[in-house]
Amino acid sequence: MMRILLFLATNLAVVLIASITLSLFGFNGFMAANGVDLNLNQLLVFCAVFGFAGSLFSLFISKWMAKMSTSTQVITQPRTRHEQWLLQTVEQLSREAGIKMPEVGIFPAYEANAFATGWNKNDALVAVSQGMLERFSYDEVKAVLAHEIGHVANGDMVTLALVQGVVNTFVMFFARIIGNFVDKVIFKNEEGRGIAYFVATIFAEVVLGFLASAITMWFSRKREFRADEAGARLAGTGAMIAALQHLRSEQGLPVHMPDSLTAFGINGGIKQGFARFFMSHPPLEERIDALRRRG
Repeated sequence: MMRILLFLATNLAVVLIASITLSLFGFNGFMAANGVDLNLNQLLVFCAVFGFAGSLFSLFISKWMAKMSTSTQVITQPRTRHEQWLLQTVEQLSREAGIKMPEVGIFPAYEANAFATGWNKNDALVAVSQGMLERFSYDEVKAVLAHEIGHVANGDMVTLALVQGVVNTFVMFFARIIGNFVDKVIFKNEEGRGIAYFVATIFAEVVLGFLASAITMWFSRKREFRADEAGARLAGTGAMIAALQHLRSEQGLPVHMPDSLTAFGINGGIKQGFARFFMSHPPLEERIDALRRRG
């Protein structure tokens, strides 16, 4: 379950750095003619440009970031029968899904997990944990790989980037409106923008960005069901259900992968209460039930 939070963290960092840099250099292209009020039309364009820039930048470096943060070793020449089987299986699934074969890697983690990432479906990376290879059957691992191939073939990462670009735009837009309100109404500043504007804007961006991530996570949960369907179609419904049941049996194991890579992996963990709004994956029970209903 590894990709969305890394994507979100990188995206937020880019947006915040851009905001701070532009503020330090006194950029005021979205100010009204009086130099005090906001020109909302120009502000929206400004926020869209930088909001989508942050999202697309995160998309283009997603594969590199995933490799670095998980210590994934890409298989170029298979050295073991596991690696040989892994390459052959991914090649077969990719061909059946109608995409170019992605890079294939293994990352050192005891818990069972896998992920797929990349800026387009013909330049992707699929990786599986060492623990999954050691404890899961070949049929179960194949189903997990099919699930990840499904994410790639469905273009989930690109769609995520577009969704996040829209979210970024409105987070930046409303953060600046809040900053302007705090500066002008609460602190009564009538000469340009004061320090209250910058502090309130950055604070609002962080808070709104966190809250708005619930939208991205909702999107992720919806796409997870589609990836399960793809896994069932490519590897068999029985194998997909068996893989999810095996993952459920191991949910008590500690997770060593970075939280920042929880997007479009196979294993999403468990959250309760309000935290469920920020789950990147639906509960495994719901995913298993959905596959059973699908038949």
